[in-house]
Amino acid sequence: HVQLVESGGGSVQAGGSLRLSCAASGHTYNYNFMAWFRQAPGKEREGVAAISTDYGSTYYADSVKGRFTISQDIAKRTVYLQMNSLKFEDTAKYYCAAAVRMVAPWYSRYNYNYWGQGTQVTVS
Repeated sequence: HVQLVESGGGSVQAGGSLRLSCAASGHTYNYNFMAWFRQAPGKEREGVAAISTDYGSTYYADSVKGRFTISQDIAKRTVYLQMNSLKFEDTAKYYCAAAVRMVAPWYSRYNYNYWGQGTQVTVS
């Protein structure tokens, strides 16, 4: 099993920045793709960004391209989401996820075997 713990959420004014962290523990050799999802009240969970942990390839939702950056520190087994130029519509609970094997486009939640508990981001 893999345990994922997110941190770094909070409240920020529009235009501000936050950096989310996702620390992995357990059988971390067991996945090769990690992603950030978010879910706002009354909306479906949507993929925000993803990274191939083997190759470092990155993927972004159109709504965050140019503003968010996903990265990883392999030694620390941690994935980050740097969020700049935050907008009100970025308000959501953000979840970290890990996939053993990709069976669908990166933004499909069905790929991901492990999920964190989430961290709230509020933009006002």
